[in-house]
Amino acid sequence: MTERRPVLSGSTFEEQIGYARAVIDGDWVHVSGTTGFDYAAMTISDDVVEQAEQCLRNIGAALAEADCTFADVVRVRYLLPDRADFEPCWPVLRRAFGEVRPAATMLVCGLADPRMKIEIEAYARRPAA
Repeated sequence: MTERRPVLSGSTFEEQIGYARAVIDGDWVHVSGTTGFDYAAMTISDDVVEQAEQCLRNIGAALAEADCTFADVVRVRYLLPDRADFEPCWPVLRRAFGEVRPAATMLVCGLADPRMKIEIEAYARRPAA
């Protein structure tokens, strides 16, 4: 039977809504849509680039908990309410994924809180032991 284990970040959203930051399912790690909140302080910047950087810190922490790195990411989804906010984030995203080149999709959609300017999902495959 494959291992299935949640990865929790301590975000109050996880408790209130009932989900995990990520789920390890065998070799796969499914990272939930992750916003630019600093989950320890439950604060969020007004700047979309700073939010993207925080998203990646949050995702990096979830990947580390699952014994992965950004090098193991095979798929990402970027969700933004304002398409004009995407291009300013490209340098930050390129630093995380430029060498890895995961499959990617960008969607324009509403997010749960009007302060949220970007949300990122990631899927990774854990390295063979």
